[in-house]
Amino acid sequence: MSVLENITSEDAIALEEKYGAHNYHPLPVVLSKGDGVYVWDVEGNRYFDFLSAYSAVNQGHCHPKIVNAMVKQAQTLTLTSRAFYNDMLGKYEKYVTETFHFDKLLPMNTGAEAVETALKICRKWAYEIKGIPENEAQIIVCENNFHGRTTTIISFSNDPVARKNFGPYTAGFIKIEYDNLKALEQALTTNNNVAGFLVEPIQGEAGVYVPSPGYLSTAKALCEKHNVLFIADEVQTGIARTGRLLATCGNCGCVDKHCSGTPETKPDILILGKALSGGAYPVSAVLANDTIMEVIRPGNHGSTFGGNPVAAAVGMAALEVVKDEKLAQNAFDLGELFRKELNDFIPTCDLVKSVRGKGLLNAILINDTETSSTAWDICMALKDNGLLAKPTHGNIIRFAPPLVMNKEQLLECVAIIKKTLEEFKK
Repeated sequence: MSVLENITSEDAIALEEKYGAHNYHPLPVVLSKGDGVYVWDVEGNRYFDFLSAYSAVNQGHCHPKIVNAMVKQAQTLTLTSRAFYNDMLGKYEKYVTETFHFDKLLPMNTGAEAVETALKICRKWAYEIKGIPENEAQIIVCENNFHGRTTTIISFSNDPVARKNFGPYTAGFIKIEYDNLKALEQALTTNNNVAGFLVEPIQGEAGVYVPSPGYLSTAKALCEKHNVLFIADEVQTGIARTGRLLATCGNCGCVDKHCSGTPETKPDILILGKALSGGAYPVSAVLANDTIMEVIRPGNHGSTFGGNPVAAAVGMAALEVVKDEKLAQNAFDLGELFRKELNDFIPTCDLVKSVRGKGLLNAILINDTETSSTAWDICMALKDNGLLAKPTHGNIIRFAPPLVMNKEQLLECVAIIKKTLEEFKK
C-alpha cells in the first residue's frame, strides 16, 4: 500500500510490531492529529492528552507560533553544521541565556545528549579548575534517577530493566538516596574528588517524587561549601511545568507571583530539553556561567545538528509562548486545583492512596503492588473515557497535561478521572 494511505489503528500497531524494535510498550492508541490539549486517533476519536509527550508539549500540540517559526526557518536554511556560523544561533543563545540568567549555552538535540554534555563539562571543570587528579573525578547522583538511557547514564541507574546486559558500566559515580541531605553531606565530606551533584528537582519518571522543602537550597549550599557543581536536570521539570519557569530557582526571570524559588538554588549547570522546543523539534541545551563553560574548547564536544537554525528559531518561539501566555502561572493555579479536587475525592476511593506533585506535574499512587496490572488497566479505562495517561513504576499514574489547558478543561478531565476510578472499583 502507499505510505500516504490511511490505515487503521490495528494496521499501524501491526506495522510497528513487525518493523520496529520493541523498546517501548505504548498504550494501544494510534494518534494522527494534535491541537492544544487534544489528540485524535486515526479513527477520529478525540482524547485529552495527559502526558504531553513526557512534558515536551507544554505549549500544547502544534502551537501555531512555534510551527510557523519552524516552517519559516525550514524554508530558508535548515542546517549548516557548526563548521560555519549561521544567523540564528547567536540570537537564540542570547535569548535563552538572558531568560535563565547564565553566561553561556551549549546547544544539543535531546535530553540524554544534554545530560552527557553536562557530565563532560563537570569533569573537565574538575580537572582544569578544581584540581582533581585526572580520571579520578566523582559525580554524586540519586537513586531512582532518570536522566536518559545512554551507556554512561544507565551506569548510575538502579533500574534493572535499563541496566541488565548493557555492561560494562562507566565508573565515576556515587549513588545516594534522593531527598537525603545527610547522605549528600556524608558523600561530600568523605571524598575529596567529588566534582558535581546531578539531581532532578522532582523525580518524574520515578513517580513524581517531590523533595522536602529546603532540600534543593540546602543541597546547593552544601555543594558550594565543598566547591562542587550543583547540576540540575530540568529536562522534564523545566519550562513552566511545575508552576514556575524552573523548578530549582527563583531568579529565573519568572514573573509568576507564586514563584517560590530562591536565588540560592540557582544551578551551576542547568540542563534543558523537551519543552524547550514545545515538542516541535529536538532541542536541548546546557547552560552555565563563563567560569565553568569556558573549559570547553574546539574539538572537545559537539553535534552536527546541535544549534541548527531550525532548532534556534523553534527554541525562541517556544520560550516566547511560555512567557506571553503566562504558562507558569497557569500551571501553578491549575495544579493547585487538580490536587485539591483529587485530595477531596481520595477519601471516598480505596483504589487511590494519594496524589502528589507541583504545578501540572502530578501523579496518583494506586493501592496495589508495582507488579500488578491495576494502573495499566485504569489507564486503558481512562482511554476509553477520552483521556490518555500512562503508568510509571507499575502502580503510579502520572498526569501532565499541556500547560495551555484552561480551568473548564481541567475540571472536565478531573471528572473523567473520578468517573473512571469509580467505575473501575465496581
